[in-house]
Amino acid sequence: MNRFDKLFGMRGEAQVRYLDGEFQVVAPGDYVVCAVTGQKIALPDLRYWSVELQEAYTSADVSLNRYLEAVRKPA
Repeated sequence: MNRFDKLFGMRGEAQVRYLDGEFQVVAPGDYVVCAVTGQKIALPDLRYWSVELQEAYTSADVSLNRYLEAVRKPA
């Protein structure tokens, strides 16, 4: 990160708490990382996450596959 990043809004990864139907930004940033694919998701584009696992996902398909994987694992 260089000194100009702060001027242009390049803050890096946000720290987010995922809630039912919404999320709360704990530490400012421009994006979160998908827990499955590792892709960056811009906060305005964030639509899929797990409240229980506190993870973000890039798409509904990725979210469903992660949910099914988590359900199948013995606790």
